[in-house]
Amino acid sequence: MQLRQFSVLTFDCYGTLIDWESGIWSGLQPLVARCPNPPPRDAALAVFGAAESAQESATPSLIYSKLLALVHRRLAADWGVAAADGEAEAFGAAVGDWPPFADSAAALAYLKRFHKLVILSNVDRASFARSNKRLGVAFDAVYTAEDIGSYKPDPRNFRYLLDRLAEAGHRPGDILHVAQSLYHDHGPANHAGLASAWIDRRHGAGGGATPPAGAAVRYDFRFASLAELAAAHSDEVNSR
Repeated sequence: MQLRQFSVLTFDCYGTLIDWESGIWSGLQPLVARCPNPPPRDAALAVFGAAESAQESATPSLIYSKLLALVHRRLAADWGVAAADGEAEAFGAAVGDWPPFADSAAALAYLKRFHKLVILSNVDRASFARSNKRLGVAFDAVYTAEDIGSYKPDPRNFRYLLDRLAEAGHRPGDILHVAQSLYHDHGPANHAGLASAWIDRRHGAGGGATPPAGAAVRYDFRFASLAELAAAHSDEVNSR
């Protein structure tokens, strides 16, 4: 199997292209600062990840910016801290301010020369549009939880992706799904019959904002960064 055999690369965005853990941690600082015993970064992110996943299951049709506001309120209650007026809403509205990984824009620009690029994201369209400006590439299609009415890892999200791409003439074998989260992306991609590339942004360290995945999750490629994937792709192209 080679990277260049795929005509379509589908991407998770937050955690893969956008550094969501840095964005989340930054946005939680006002709340964390008021905690009697402030949690360390990874512990706070783990609590966030569990609360986010529970909220997505409970309110699958709620758009992400509003869902994040509810998650913020959950964290405030869990930590026994009163949130300031408007703080939860500001946290939910800040997704577009989260920073891209340093390698995302250049790697996407390179890959765009060879593949259709598609987003499958758990956010809302308005939030993604702001992030897209930071990534600097025109995606060929964007599918969000707002469009689908559910959140990954719900299999409906990958079913929606495959159905829309089939309408454009792309078969599952044409598609490589590229993502950081084994829980949100690689597990359901396995069930959908898709090949996948793991962008291991945490370099083998578990935890953080991504819930743990089941032991049976598999992937076809593993890279420490998107730049590493692009470099491997370039090696394939140049070795022909």
